[in-house]
Amino acid sequence: MKKLTHLDSRGQASMVDVSAKPVVLREAVASGEIRLQASTLDLIESNQIAKGNVFATARIAGIQAAKKTGELIPLCHPLPITHCEVNFDIPQSRDRIQLTARAKIAASTGVEMEALSAVAVAALTIYDMCKAVDKEMVIGRVKLVSKTKRQLKNG
Repeated sequence: MKKLTHLDSRGQASMVDVSAKPVVLREAVASGEIRLQASTLDLIESNQIAKGNVFATARIAGIQAAKKTGELIPLCHPLPITHCEVNFDIPQSRDRIQLTARAKIAASTGVEMEALSAVAVAALTIYDMCKAVDKEMVIGRVKLVSKTKRQLKNG
């Protein structure tokens, strides 16, 4: 079994020291969903939600969350992410919105918590904007899809 990295030798919570790790290009992709009524989707798509453009607002909220992850998750490193995008997909079943976030950075630690935060906060924003018209929304299936790293090119 792998050792938990956020615990020190005494079992106390501790920030991981990444100062000796090399700076590499890192990317993480996370996904999640919010289940809602088809009538709510109709309102979102026709820009009829009273609070405004749901997808634009949720996208900005997700990107902002990625940028603030180090402030929200106690042992996360504060990272200057270089890119974040949040995308939405509505399946033919019209019973949910699928969210995907991609975060990138050149750093000595991963950016998966930023991608996960982006998905979670974007979904929460959709919930907040639509709660007046849909009392049965459910956020779920938030997960890390992939994380990659590759060496920086010299020169």
